[in-house]
Amino acid sequence: MTWDGATAQWWQGEVSSDAAYTRDVDPLLDELLGTSGGESILDLGCGDGRLLARHGAFGVDASLDLARKAAEQGAVVVGDICRLPFSDASWNGAYAVLVLEHVEDPSQFFVEAGRVVAPGGLLVVVINHPVYTAPGSGPFVDAADDEVLWRWGKYLDRGASTEPAGSGSVLFHHRPIGDLLTAAADAGWNLERLIERSLAPAGDPLLVAQTHLPRLLGARWRR
Repeated sequence: MTWDGATAQWWQGEVSSDAAYTRDVDPLLDELLGTSGGESILDLGCGDGRLLARHGAFGVDASLDLARKAAEQGAVVVGDICRLPFSDASWNGAYAVLVLEHVEDPSQFFVEAGRVVAPGGLLVVVINHPVYTAPGSGPFVDAADDEVLWRWGKYLDRGASTEPAGSGSVLFHHRPIGDLLTAAADAGWNLERLIERSLAPAGDPLLVAQTHLPRLLGARWRR
């Protein structure tokens, strides 16, 4: 799957039209990063670069189309975030927002981030909650009383699902939380904080009924 062409255009439209990014996703990243932005930090999978200026980060993205757009916001390089073009211990930290669920090998992601981040540095990840990415999972309404319930899908199994993205589609990889935390620990990352969040209702009756369910997961590790 490539994020160039129509997929890149879809992503830019998605971010600009969905208030959840600025209302829910960005504040979670800010909370986990604290004052670490602007201190030689990488934005892994920076997309169109909307967070680069906000955190004074250096961007990396595999999509040439998105990287060109990101270059309007800050320094960026086209590259694979699982094979970064940097020397060992050359950065003070890194973050990845809504990226890890699109990475086929999360173990390699954590290993590579650990290679380029110096000892004492941090890694922050914000993802769609694994409860949400499990194939077959999603909300449904009980016809008997209109209560909104959650179908868990195959949460305990590793899997993937293809979701519509404009005229194309994007691939979401699913792993239980335990798999992700173990992969990070095996790569030498020490967990400092883990946050689970729902999405703000924003007037959507279906979201109002889901405020008790996690939709985002954020974590901060220290090298």
